[in-house]
Amino acid sequence: MYGGGRTPKPGEISLANNGVLFLDELTEFNKHTLELMRAPLEDRKVSINRVNGSFVYPCNFMLVASMNPCPCGYYGAKNKKCTCSESQINRYLSKISGPLLDRIDIHIEVEAVEYKDLNSNKKEETSNQIRERVNRARKIALERYKNYGIFSNAELTPELIEKYCKLGNKEKEVLEKAFDSLGFSARGYSRILKIARTIADLEEQENISVKHITEAISYRDLDRKYWA
Repeated sequence: MYGGGRTPKPGEISLANNGVLFLDELTEFNKHTLELMRAPLEDRKVSINRVNGSFVYPCNFMLVASMNPCPCGYYGAKNKKCTCSESQINRYLSKISGPLLDRIDIHIEVEAVEYKDLNSNKKEETSNQIRERVNRARKIALERYKNYGIFSNAELTPELIEKYCKLGNKEKEVLEKAFDSLGFSARGYSRILKIARTIADLEEQENISVKHITEAISYRDLDRKYWA
């Protein structure tokens, strides 16, 4: 995953540079392997030191991961009973550390699909419509950051966050209350602002509003449900 070897070679995270690294069944990975990803997720590079020299590989990737909430898969489910013991659940979830979770921008719980949803005639947004909306947001970001050598909101530095993620008084108040009540870290605070900036771009809005902030906050509360 990290790379290395007697003759150093890039690992999976570097091979995913400027792309997506998808880790299915995240808790099945070795915990030490997952912990090694903390620095690359932050620094977007991998440093490998060997007797014959030091090697640096880029790893500017988007991490996408999936996992069950417990070994049986039904912990917290509405219509299914979990058969796992408390110790099994704790041991299972402990494979994902708080610092690693804090480096993942969005945490979303996907509930089981009900029959009425499968049999619904409600029209949903098509993949083509979603792609067009995302491409418009991408163009907005590319134009905004064309003089900074970055391509997305995820790459914003603290200085650029201050410049492009400005909040009004109401937005600041909402974020302050959430920060205090939910115990966000400084890293989580920055990531909420980046997510809110992206949500505003998807709606082609220049300014971040209260609804953008609240939606961004809602994408970072899963760790408080399962890892609290």
